[in-house]
Formats: sequence, C-alpha cells, structure tokens
Amino acid sequence: MSSNYSVLILGIAALLDRLIGDPINWLHPVQVMGWLIAKFTEIVTVNDAVNSRRSPRFAPQIMRALGIVLGLGLIIGSGLMTWLLLAIAAQVHSGLGIAIASMLLAACFAGRSLRDAAESVLTVLATGDLEQAQQQLSYYVGRDTANLSESEILRAILETVTENAIDGVTSPLFYAIVGSLIWDYGGVVGAIAYKAASTLDSMVGYRETPYSDLGWFSAKTDDVLTWLPCRLTVLTLALVSGQPLTVWRICQRDAKQDPSPNSGWSECVYAAILQVQLGGENYYRGVVKSKPLLGNPIEAIAPAKVQQALSLTRLCFLIWLGLFLLLFFLLPNLWQWFHHNWA
Repeated sequence: MSSNYSVLILGIAALLDRLIGDPINWLHPVQVMGWLIAKFTEIVTVNDAVNSRRSPRFAPQIMRALGIVLGLGLIIGSGLMTWLLLAIAAQVHSGLGIAIASMLLAACFAGRSLRDAAESVLTVLATGDLEQAQQQLSYYVGRDTANLSESEILRAILETVTENAIDGVTSPLFYAIVGSLIWDYGGVVGAIAYKAASTLDSMVGYRETPYSDLGWFSAKTDDVLTWLPCRLTVLTLALVSGQPLTVWRICQRDAKQDPSPNSGWSECVYAAILQVQLGGENYYRGVVKSKPLLGNPIEAIAPAKVQQALSLTRLCFLIWLGLFLLLFFLLPNLWQWFHHNWA
C-alpha cells in the first residue's frame, strides 16, 4: 500500500475536525469507550446506600488487578478493533479504508469541539446573563459552577482549554504521526489507543472511592503516554512565543507544584505566554480543592485571552502537521526507510 495514504488520511482528518468537529448525532468512539468503562465499573462495584455512591466489590488487591484488566483491555482492544476494521475496509476498497480512517482520526482531534465549547460559554457571558453562563459552563467542567463570578468563569474556561489542549489535540496528533511512520493506517490505531487511555483516566483515574484502586493503572498509563507530547507541546509553544527562556523558567518554577505530571505543565505554558495566572481554589461537590498558582497575574483573564489560547493550540497543531508533511515531501528517503524497517 502506498505511504501516500497516511498523509491523505491525516490531511482529511485535520480538515474534518476544523470544518465540522464532532457532529452531535454521530456515534463517537469515546462514547463507546465510555459505555464499556461504565459497564465494567458497575460490575466490579456495588451501591453504597450509606454514602450514596458506589463502593468496591472486592479487596484492594483484586480491584487493582481488575484495573489492569480494564486498562489494557480497553487500550489494546480499541487499537486492535480499529486495525481490524480498517484492514477489512481496505480490502473492500482503498477509498472506503481512507474514508473510515479519516473519520475515526478526526474524531480523535478535539480542536473544533474545544473551541465550540469555550465560545458557547463566552457568548452567553457576553450577554451579561451570569446564571446562564454558569449553567453552560457546567456542561464542560467538573467543578461546581453555581456560584462562580465572571472572572472565575473565565478562569475555568481558560483552564479547561489549556488542559485539554494536550490530551484532546496535540497528544492524539503525536500518536497519529508516530503510527503513520509505521503503517498507513497506524496513525488512526495509535490515536484511538491513546484516546482510550485518556478516556479511562477521565472516568476512573481518581483518588477516591471506588476508583482509587480500580483506576490507578489507567491514571498512571495516561500520565506516561501524555508525558512526551506534553513536553513537546510546551517546547513548541515556548518557541513560538518569542520568549522561550522566560516561558520555560515560569514553567520550571510553577508547573512542578501541580500534583499532575502533565496538566500543570499544560496550563502553565499558556499562563506564561498569556501573562495571566491560573490555579487557585475550586469547589467540587461542595468540597474546596486548592490548585497551585501557575504564571504571573500581569494581566486579567479576558475573553481575548481564551481566544488567544485556542489560537496557540491551533498553531501548535499546524506546526506539527507541517513538520510531518515536510518529512514526507522533502525527505522521502527517510520516510521510505521508516516504512521499509518498521512497516
């Protein structure tokens, strides 16, 4: 199969994400993953009427083992099912394989969805209807939104945009590029497998009952898989900011204070470039949780800052995609070497 297909698939997927994002009535791969995770969680937990939540059905050691089964099963299974689907489609017709691969890969990129979510809140906020803006924000964040002020709503939007830029945009692209170097449809397989890891982390990767043991493997796996693309994103954005040393120093100072090995870096690089400060106190189900302060409060968080953050994410995406195309078109011998030795 021609290696031109991997370039075509990536290009179409990027265009689809830019133009239409995730159609509301279409079944999304993450929805299927989420359903499977939820069903597995229901099986290995029981209703706890006293605490009004579910509790582990088994001992901690068994729950941890089940967490490994869940994590490996969904990540590897998602990759294998994607590979099988595309292999069958390609056998029917190469055009069908390309079409399905492009749609699946586009579903892994959340660039348009992230922008639409942010702008939906900003649009309501611009009308002055604070209560409606709080309600709109609640669809996209886990924190309590009912009592947030306008400045807190803007901080919540910016933190969501900057944190999800990594796991929703640049990390899937990273694994799509790496996979494409191995096999024409390998980029789709790699991106889907990564989305499975990310979905697992978002659903069970918590340090609270009943997820503390069940979700530990998923949380660690997502941390490991996201580590490199996160640092590459920080490096890319620091370079395009025109002040890489300043941005890097702020990240070195503040990002390490965040308990997450990745989200602190993701949010901090944007905060440093935008000259705003993120972090502080948030409420979750009425319980206050403090996050470390990231960046310097030189300027206030405003809608323009959110738009600038979205533009930075888009720019990083385009730079990486451009480098991929450069490798293919200007360094064909290196590209062929990858396919000859790894495909």
